[in-house]
Amino acid sequence: MPSDSESLDAVLIVEDEPLVRMEGAYSLKDAGFEVHQAANADEAIAVLEAHKEIRLVFTDVQMPGSMDGLKLAHYVRTRWPPIHLIVTSGQVNLAEDALPAGAVFMSKPYDHQALASKVRAMIAA
Repeated sequence: MPSDSESLDAVLIVEDEPLVRMEGAYSLKDAGFEVHQAANADEAIAVLEAHKEIRLVFTDVQMPGSMDGLKLAHYVRTRWPPIHLIVTSGQVNLAEDALPAGAVFMSKPYDHQALASKVRAMIAA
């Protein structure tokens, strides 16, 4: 259970490109979210285990490591069902049936205001 000092609107960005990850993190912080970052799925799982307050994972599809972002999204859906999921890519366009239940897809490049609005709406639901 989060302490009073922890935000209920915590988000995890999983992106292997540092500049893209930082840009997204700054954008979501400016929109009022608590933002955690990971460069790959293994880091993301460690962050999720350490930060139970995370309410949404925003992950890129293509990244190195033990699993790509789509596999990570399915893993998160199975292990942490209440966490909302947004999957993004600039190289593939995923059909809804490829995504875990309740997940949404945003293609790159994405508008940062649109991302913040989507995150806010999903967390509020």
